[in-house]
Amino acid sequence: MQQETICRGRFAPTPSGKMHIGNALTALLGWLQMRRLNGRYILRIEDIDEHRSRGELVDELIRDLKWLGLDWDEGPGVGGSFGPYVQTERKALYEHALAKLNEARLLYPCYCSRADIAAAASAPHGLASEGRRYPGTCRHLTKEEAQRKELHKKPSLRMKVPKQAVAFTDEIAGHQIYALEKSGDFVVRRADAMISYQLAVVVDDALMGITHVLRGADLLDSTPRQLLLYEALGYKPPHFAHVPLIVDAEGKRLAKRNRGLSLSFLRGQGIQPQRIVGWLAWTAGLISSPEPVSPSELVQSFDTARITPEPIRLTHTALKMLFTPLPTLQ
Repeated sequence: MQQETICRGRFAPTPSGKMHIGNALTALLGWLQMRRLNGRYILRIEDIDEHRSRGELVDELIRDLKWLGLDWDEGPGVGGSFGPYVQTERKALYEHALAKLNEARLLYPCYCSRADIAAAASAPHGLASEGRRYPGTCRHLTKEEAQRKELHKKPSLRMKVPKQAVAFTDEIAGHQIYALEKSGDFVVRRADAMISYQLAVVVDDALMGITHVLRGADLLDSTPRQLLLYEALGYKPPHFAHVPLIVDAEGKRLAKRNRGLSLSFLRGQGIQPQRIVGWLAWTAGLISSPEPVSPSELVQSFDTARITPEPIRLTHTALKMLFTPLPTLQ
């Protein structure tokens, strides 16, 4: 008799700023998804970019999650058999993956600077998360040319992308098709030896047995690159669901510098966590009005099909619903 697969999801924040309501929405929806599926919810700290990450924010992040009523089955403070649950403690795993990709001749050294790429005539903007398209300058360097360049500059490592498009179906955004060739070969290790997000997240999710990735819509266009890495490394990809971003009235995404919408600020204003949870569930389309509710009360009715795929605008009315006690929508 075949053993039933246990669903595994995760919340994987970067501790580079205070947790705001956009982060809280992703954390809440991921928690609801796993609790609805009787799965396991993992907390992983993505601090691979040590220049941006701040260790003292991890404790604050954990406090914010607990205050909202969210718990996790594996991760910091809990442990688990798939750790470590902090990226800076997993560097050997990333190096092993790089070696495997290199053996398959899927990587090559790149000596270009950002200025070189920006100056290239054939370099329009690529994927939003990666900046301009890489024109392939170093892809066909001879061994001798590469050795000469390395005398002057440490290279990054780039992953070769295929000519064929990558297609996948997202639980919220629907069917997606991306021509990776239009965005160019992408970096998997920077010139300063820092592992890229694209590689680290694939290795972490695969080795932690993650079956469902629920994250912000800003990472939707990273998915085809990650699917390419899953295939190259011999990993089975998870199901993807990209939830809407919370944006300001002009449509600009929230940043961690928006302190007025951080959970610590809202808590300091005396706003109860049940009000925030209810407001988040309402903005995402899970409930009809922003009434106070605990996460556990939302589990049985949770369905990704109910989540709006459109960005959530922080209009005056929406903010009033958060800051002013109103029992129902008018």
